[in-house]
Amino acid sequence: MSLMRCTSMSSRLALLVSAVLLCGGCKVNSDIGKRCLLVKKAAEGSGRESDPVVATDLSEGQDFISFGSLDCEDLICVKDADMPIETAENGQVAGYCSKACQPNELVDPCGVTDPEALESVKDRMSCRALLLDQQALDDLRQTDPVTYRNTFGDNNSPYFCAGNPTTP
Repeated sequence: MSLMRCTSMSSRLALLVSAVLLCGGCKVNSDIGKRCLLVKKAAEGSGRESDPVVATDLSEGQDFISFGSLDCEDLICVKDADMPIETAENGQVAGYCSKACQPNELVDPCGVTDPEALESVKDRMSCRALLLDQQALDDLRQTDPVTYRNTFGDNNSPYFCAGNPTTP
């Protein structure tokens, strides 16, 4: 009986080790860099959670971050300063999927693996502060918590995966 239990346990252990080794080699795609559409918080009383961002909402040459984009796993869509303003047929501005990150991680948190990722951002994606630095973000959270929450939600970091500027 103990020999049968030992064999059964060895079989399960071998199966588990095989599964771990097999999955260890699996490449997990992220949607970082994939095209998405920018959204903004809807006007109060509209009954909608978000409205599309249109070209008149943006300034050329500035970063824009959109929270709540259903096109992205992490609901974050970015248009960086070096991207031209591109729109969908309905006039909604396009960007690319992003996620929050921490700079100086051992493994690149912003690697572009999605086959549909925009070519224009693949080689310049990095973890960087968008819009505000950490101190400005902290100051706004302390001095005007309502505006902070309405703008940034629960996010506490200025760091997101975004294309590095191509011009100094």
